[in-house]
Amino acid sequence: MTFFSELAQQYIAGQWRPGSGSWDIVDFDPYSGDKLASITVATVAEVDEAYRAAQTAQRAWARVGPYARRAVLERALRIVEEREEEITGAIVAELGGTRLKAGFELSLAKDMLRESMALALRPEGRLLPSPVDGKENRLYRLPAGVVGVISPFNFPLFLGLKSIAPALALGNGVVLKPHQCTPVVGGTLIARIFEDAGLPPGLFNVVLTDIAEIEDAFLEHPVPRVISFTGSDRVGRRVATVAGAHLKRCVLELGGNSALVVLDDADLDYAVDAAVFSRFAHQGQVCMAANRILVDRRVEREFTEKFVARVAALRVGDPADPATDIGPLINATQAEHVTQAVAEALAGGATALLHGEAEGTLVPPTVLAGLPPEAPILRRELFGPVVLLVPFDGDDEAVRMANDTPFGLSGAVHTADIERGVRFAHRVETGMIHVNDGTIADEPGVPFGGEKASGLGRLNGDATLEAFTTLKWISIQHGRTPFPFAPRAPESDLHSAG
Repeated sequence: MTFFSELAQQYIAGQWRPGSGSWDIVDFDPYSGDKLASITVATVAEVDEAYRAAQTAQRAWARVGPYARRAVLERALRIVEEREEEITGAIVAELGGTRLKAGFELSLAKDMLRESMALALRPEGRLLPSPVDGKENRLYRLPAGVVGVISPFNFPLFLGLKSIAPALALGNGVVLKPHQCTPVVGGTLIARIFEDAGLPPGLFNVVLTDIAEIEDAFLEHPVPRVISFTGSDRVGRRVATVAGAHLKRCVLELGGNSALVVLDDADLDYAVDAAVFSRFAHQGQVCMAANRILVDRRVEREFTEKFVARVAALRVGDPADPATDIGPLINATQAEHVTQAVAEALAGGATALLHGEAEGTLVPPTVLAGLPPEAPILRRELFGPVVLLVPFDGDDEAVRMANDTPFGLSGAVHTADIERGVRFAHRVETGMIHVNDGTIADEPGVPFGGEKASGLGRLNGDATLEAFTTLKWISIQHGRTPFPFAPRAPESDLHSAG
């Protein structure tokens, strides 16, 4: 495809060029298996060039007024709007996303650009009082410097822009390393958008590479002051360890094992709608997806019948077909991991209420019930179209089950009593939880992030402001401070005075 071949290059210091590594990343269509592009990887030397370019360009960018920075983001938004159909096709081809998913991701991406435009004008300084007479304290909010961004494969356009656009709006430089399965949508497509929007060369760079080539060089490099990572908790722990050893700030948006809880007074038809979307959006490859549906035993039978019928009606197939609900997983390895997890659960005593045979990267929806309380699948993240139905007796048991996981990203609770839902939500150990809604929600002005193994820090709105800026204290003494150790009269003068 011409679109992919044109963007199958490194973008460093404002130049499109091949990498100098000794091997290639091959970009595949996960549904057809067709080769989209081949990209020679960037080396450690090119990571260094990218960071140095960002550092040099950032010094000038930090002096550019916020209205001028906002204008670049405004042009980037217009470009995304003008090229929606082209970007939709790229999401379908490279991610295996359905057209519905592509529209959802584009909507989130546009909202993030709009929020970033507003964020450019938000940093404020402060004047603080001093206990010292004649002294003035000025507090300045400044760009952090250069931000290193590592984005995932599931929503690579949006989750890349979630850090890139605010960081640029606030006067930072950025170097992006997208996931090797989505190098274009998650990487060079963003570079092309900002290049066409008039972003100064060198300020934003994209390195297409892999840890097998660069090891920890992206994290260890002395230039970036902030590392923003979105991905698995396993890799996130490594990022935190390396960043911490080099005294870098890091923002980690990691995995989840969210529970959607159906209380005994819930609107069951509406809860079914929320549960189906919360589990099967983008084939379940969403960190906020509802892995577990916890249902009060008093409504378990009715809910289960309706839920399984709805899931059974989902269409699996070509993501380019507008009628398709569930497309392929990102690659065969991910499909194998999901099918293996299901096989282990079935061997451990679970019952399949719905289960089909995987064909390559296409994995049909699976609904499991009757899971033993100790089943490992209940406590892990499932990045695929598999859902676990678990009954409970009363709110207290539901809270205990919801919290019985190392993760704490999102969640939802359904009830006819709003305040009951709020009380329940307060007891769940999670960064985000929604009453009478789905588990998948991301609003650009509301802090987004998790607890426990689901991450560190927050993004969106004022949380992003904190993530990508730093504070500097400048004091001014308008009078004279009385210091100790003032000069004393010479000893000879003291004797003569005696």
